[in-house]
Amino acid sequence: MTTTAELLKGAAELFPDEVVTQAHVRHLDLPKGAGRFALITLDNGLDHTKPTTFGPQSLAHLNVAIDQVEKEAADGRIVGVGITGKPFIFAVGADLKGVELLKRHEDALAIGKGGHDVFTRLSGLAVPTFAYYNGAAMGGGVEVGLHCSYRTVSKALPAFSLPEVFLGLVPGWGGCVLLPNLIGPDRAVSVIIENSLNQNKQLKGEQVFDLGIADALFEGADFLEQSLIWTASVLTGETEVARPELDRGAAWDEAVARGKAVADGKVHGAAPAAYRALDIIAAAKNAGSAREGFDTETLFALENVALADLIMGGELRSGLYAFHLVQKRAKRPAGAPDKALARPVTKVGVVGAGLMASQLALLFARRLEVPVVLTDIDQARIDKGVEYVHGEIDKLLLKGRVNQDKANRLKGLVTGHLDKAAAFGDADFVIEAVFEEMGVKQQVFAEVEAVVPEHAILATNTSSLSVTEMASKLKNPERVVGFHFFNPVAILPLLEIVRAEKTDDASLATAFAVAKSLKKTAVLVKDAPAFVVNRILTRFMGEIQNVIDEGTSVAVAEKAVEPLGLPMSPLVLLELVGPAIGLHVSETLHGAFPERFTVSPNLKAVVDAGKRGFYVYSAENGFKPELDPEVAALLQQGDAVLTEEQVRDRVLDAVAQEIGLMLDEGVVAEAQDIDLCLITGAGWPFHLGGITPYLDRAGVSERVTGKKFLAPGLASVPA
Repeated sequence: MTTTAELLKGAAELFPDEVVTQAHVRHLDLPKGAGRFALITLDNGLDHTKPTTFGPQSLAHLNVAIDQVEKEAADGRIVGVGITGKPFIFAVGADLKGVELLKRHEDALAIGKGGHDVFTRLSGLAVPTFAYYNGAAMGGGVEVGLHCSYRTVSKALPAFSLPEVFLGLVPGWGGCVLLPNLIGPDRAVSVIIENSLNQNKQLKGEQVFDLGIADALFEGADFLEQSLIWTASVLTGETEVARPELDRGAAWDEAVARGKAVADGKVHGAAPAAYRALDIIAAAKNAGSAREGFDTETLFALENVALADLIMGGELRSGLYAFHLVQKRAKRPAGAPDKALARPVTKVGVVGAGLMASQLALLFARRLEVPVVLTDIDQARIDKGVEYVHGEIDKLLLKGRVNQDKANRLKGLVTGHLDKAAAFGDADFVIEAVFEEMGVKQQVFAEVEAVVPEHAILATNTSSLSVTEMASKLKNPERVVGFHFFNPVAILPLLEIVRAEKTDDASLATAFAVAKSLKKTAVLVKDAPAFVVNRILTRFMGEIQNVIDEGTSVAVAEKAVEPLGLPMSPLVLLELVGPAIGLHVSETLHGAFPERFTVSPNLKAVVDAGKRGFYVYSAENGFKPELDPEVAALLQQGDAVLTEEQVRDRVLDAVAQEIGLMLDEGVVAEAQDIDLCLITGAGWPFHLGGITPYLDRAGVSERVTGKKFLAPGLASVPA
């Protein structure tokens, strides 16, 4: 039989570049005369910007440390064992770089088994074990603590999660089995399924304690000292830790059913990870607790198999690909000029004081902390815009996101002025957010250029118009850039930065520097109609509208794309964007590419009738979307009725064709940038990796373009 050491040695050979985490053992005398204690510290030797992870060699080091403390415990030389992390970091789980390298199911199985074999030894020691969550803990970092007898957590802990389902995995080193048996299945479903699918929501230290994951909560400043005092009180019997009795009847089944409803609502059955995790949580119902010696072997074997199956599946590879896009590519935008060329921005002007302009003013003030001044066509509009910003700052104050002093400062930064010369005479960066019409925007830029300093950047928030044409009548068109935000501005990270024909490197570099200060994900795009997100979404929506116009029912057209697991259906998205804006963008793209982009007569009829969308919502129906009878009466349809599969094929073929053409045109540097845009600007699911991995995996890319969009191994199992 293969030993744990041999298993990990074999896995380590597949991953020679692992950043190895050491497991240092030191001994100390606990207070209150509680006895000699062994403390294991996980540390990869790097600062907190390089979090501690578990690869095969790291697990092997922990295994050796446990060998030592196991012998000491058996010999009666220690009364307990603790495990903690380096400053600010406990451990953030499996090293995903190693997971990506795996090519065989048996190697993936070994990773699951290796983690279990090491971690379960903590619950099998002859003395109590303690996990001290001193800093960020995720995935396997959380799970190693679940194998211990007791846990403490720091109030300063910034991030705690089991993010595996978000990436396309399951918590596979005990999380699916131990967490529901510790805090109950409903709370475990919230942590493992709901938080994960809610954009990988993180817990703070106090929440970890409130959920019952940790038994004690201490301040960050003297966290380890207080944890050791508490440990002594537990070991001497002074402190008794009571755990709640869990309902192993209908409540357990109801929690699993709730988890399935959450998963259905988020991924619509399109990604397997959440459902595999729920199967294990369901199986853990009759487990008792780890300390009672229940059959962990069988349950952990379920985690091993699920982990291996998912590691070898496309969704995980797409999830990891998406993770790298937002963590790495987003921080080094392809094609961005040298950041040394960027000019400082000490004052910002916003042309317009409507909702979008006001959102921008708030963002610039909060992130840049420089004066921001709004202008508009009359004082009443300006006052309303400034009032909106001040009101939003008051909301931040009420929520405790800023203190009174900061709120006062931010309010003082945002003002309005009717006179553009007085408003923008010393501005370094002016952005327009006025009506989406070329003549209006050209006039605004002409007025602004006449009053701003020579170095000032002129930015446009246009969603579909040509930035080159907008700048064409200016004396200095080289300082005009597209700066396209996505609504809601405070939530969606994407910023499409558009280089017009004459935009110079200094202006572009300044735009990227501002985007970074705004904490936005900036992607460089060519000045092409509707840029990236709106072009793809309009082609996607256009094909849905085409099949409805031709005769397919609204219900079938909508249901056809459910397997993509998008955050909302196409017509609900149209409602969010606004039918009038959707119509305007489709008209713009029809003008540019009439052979591919249509203008739906039914959509035009909906807009002309002043409808806010295709659906109505009622309390009687649980606020689920129902086709508005008035809209149904407006629809003029043909007699070509398609099946869901036929609709899906048409929509995906259209999207693949458009992406192929955009890459041929050089709208972005690579397919990766299209995926980054869709993930950060349209909420496209992580488990799809954006869109191109899905199109590659489903065979659509090759059917439409004759080749895959991505190189083998980039978002798939390496060959």
